[in-house]
Amino acid sequence: MEPHIQSLLWSLSEIRITTKIDFLFRAHQRVCLLLRRLTWRNIAMSAIGRIHSFESCGTVDGPGIRFITFFQGCLMRCLYCHNRDTWDTHAGKEITVEALMADVLSYRHFMNASGGGVTASGGEAILQAEFVRDWFRACKAEGIHTCLDTNGFVRRYDPVIDELLDATDLVMLDLKQMNDEVHQILVGVSNHRTLDFARYLQKKGKRTWIRFVVVPGYSDDDDTVHRLGAFTQDMANVEKIELLPYHELGKHKWIAMGEEYKLDGVKPPTKETMERVKNILLRYGHEVMY
Repeated sequence: MEPHIQSLLWSLSEIRITTKIDFLFRAHQRVCLLLRRLTWRNIAMSAIGRIHSFESCGTVDGPGIRFITFFQGCLMRCLYCHNRDTWDTHAGKEITVEALMADVLSYRHFMNASGGGVTASGGEAILQAEFVRDWFRACKAEGIHTCLDTNGFVRRYDPVIDELLDATDLVMLDLKQMNDEVHQILVGVSNHRTLDFARYLQKKGKRTWIRFVVVPGYSDDDDTVHRLGAFTQDMANVEKIELLPYHELGKHKWIAMGEEYKLDGVKPPTKETMERVKNILLRYGHEVMY
């Protein structure tokens, strides 16, 4: 056989092998996707969620790079809320777990490479506890880390709350104000339910980060900070306290919705204020960061 003919036959053979491998690889991907969808359907059943939006590569709401879903609806009325348009429980758009997972998996490489995962935020994700539970279960089936960013305003401790927490790797709990009177001015509701939820997390031994927004004139006084330190001092499940300096980034949303921004004129805390708050909390044995 002529060398050039033999070379051509070898090339054709390699093309056939490569084509077969490519076909088998694509078939394997399709089967895996089908199995995933069957798994999600078994987990998710018929739950429908209502979301405001999502952020595909967030870096401040949990460890690593995270896919953050902002759920629609909230019962608190924080004066400094930067997502004012998430309060209405009937707004936003409906979504299924399967559709949400399709978006999540497209960013999986970035999450895996950074030790990240998904975060349920809002609004308030616990208002849609059943859907978030199903979403988190689907994520866990894929080996994806789950984080619940919540204000802890739980009205009823039914089995769904336990099931949600069982599917949650990390809770980021917002403690707004330890003084209930000031809390009602700042947030519009009592802090009793949030504090009860913090104790509930302690009882379950659920890994928790505390988040505390430092608002000048509302939550930056020494008494408030000492109360926060004392309340969380013996909570072994609390890994750290994250201080969040107040900002006005959401002010334009209030104005666009024709509402008064009642903290107009309040400036972000100075570095000295943040250091003072941090140093007080350090006395209670916490890791504190901002």
